Amino acid sequence: MDGLSDRRRVLLEEFERVIGYKFNDITLLYNALCHSSYAYELSQLGRQIRNNERLEFLGDAVVELVVCDILYRDYPDATEGDMAKVKGAVASEEVLAEIAKSYNVGKYLFLGKGEEKTGGRSRSSILADAMEAIAAAVYIDGGLEAVKRTFGPVFKRYVEIFLSGQKIFDYKTALQEFTQDKYRELPEYRVVGMDEDNRYVVELYVHGNLVATGTGTSKKDAEKDAARKAFERLVERGESSDEDEHGHCG
Repeated sequence: MDGLSDRRRVLLEEFERVIGYKFNDITLLYNALCHSSYAYELSQLGRQIRNNERLEFLGDAVVELVVCDILYRDYPDATEGDMAKVKGAVASEEVLAEIAKSYNVGKYLFLGKGEEKTGGRSRSSILADAMEAIAAAVYIDGGLEAVKRTFGPVFKRYVEIFLSGQKIFDYKTALQEFTQDKYRELPEYRVVGMDEDNRYVVELYVHGNLVATGTGTSKKDAEKDAARKAFERLVERGESSDEDEHGHCG
């Protein structure tokens, strides 16, 4: 017996149907969906369960391997440079969170009460981490081919999106080119602290004006997040910062 309650088992079996994979060991899926806040709360009650952090660590490599396999086998004309950029884009927090939302992962997460109250079910970092953990759980349970069958199609769809230019995968470079052309200067990134999830917070300035704020598990990821938001605001939507509206940026 795996010790799962009927309620948990029903929820997990529902999620198996959502992703189209039946686990031999359903406790792997349970662990993949257990956030550290939930595991901690249970530990205070004398119940020890594994959170998804170790699976997340393995899942990071599993996702990248599946994406690299798709790039190598299905796109023989892609250069090594393009493959590296697309791999990084598809395996990014932003895309993994999008994929998790498409599977409604937030509904199936096991979260601590505090995390639940602060919107953990929709937080991109938690969803992306859970997606990696789920991929690792499938890998341990059924091997690499099981991961490719289960998630290969959705990863390939994002590979296609980035390779075809429907989405920009290097917002920092794109934003830099834009600001150099329009303002003859580079954007400035300032690390301003950490948020409640212990993630870096970076503010992005153009012409001394705050344009966007980004977050990430590393300074680099936070800068990329800020660059994406700034690019979407300044270029794709054609908006300006408050100061720009008063003529200070032109």
